Amino acid sequence: MSSEPRELLGIDPGELRFAFELKKQISCSLHLTNRTDEYIAFKVKTTSPKKYCVRPNNGIVAPRSTFDVLVTMQAQREAPPDMQCRDKFLVQSAIVSQDIAPKDISGDMFTKGSGNVVDEARLKVVYAPPSQPASINEGSDQESLGSLSYQEPLALISKLKEDENSAVQQNNELREELDLLRREISRQNGCFSLVFVLLVAILGILVGYLMNRRACVNI
Repeated sequence: MSSEPRELLGIDPGELRFAFELKKQISCSLHLTNRTDEYIAFKVKTTSPKKYCVRPNNGIVAPRSTFDVLVTMQAQREAPPDMQCRDKFLVQSAIVSQDIAPKDISGDMFTKGSGNVVDEARLKVVYAPPSQPASINEGSDQESLGSLSYQEPLALISKLKEDENSAVQQNNELREELDLLRREISRQNGCFSLVFVLLVAILGILVGYLMNRRACVNI
């Protein structure tokens, strides 16, 4: 079997892009595509094996099929300067016979001295900010969004004015009720004073009458 290098697997994406967030595990997928009529063994390596978890890190891609590999970056306590990452990944591939199982894959299969047709692809790691909500590009949608953005503050201002007018009206009603209450209390106090004076006068007359009657009896 010829060991002449050639592209064996299509790899998508061409770089590992992580939406970087501190203290959070982040994952991305590699899609391996075998466009040949051969069985392709692969192995994934990284320059920072303690930082990344690759599942599975090797396997067999059947002819005219695809295979997904999940790469997970462990939670990081601090961000690198300028969000630049120097980590690299290496995807090795080799044509193997149909009877090879994933557990039989070894590093020797991917060397030129093995006699296998081998290939290598190097991928860099890119840190990106966390994904943002998709922007609206259609003109009509933008106009609609803009209209909504103007209408919402206007509706809020109108509602606030209505609340203010209602509060002023309630305040005026409360003042009127308070004035009426004060007048009622004042009127009741005046009636009470007049009755008290009359009672005192009647009591004085009765006392005087009784005293005069007693004096007449003694004589």
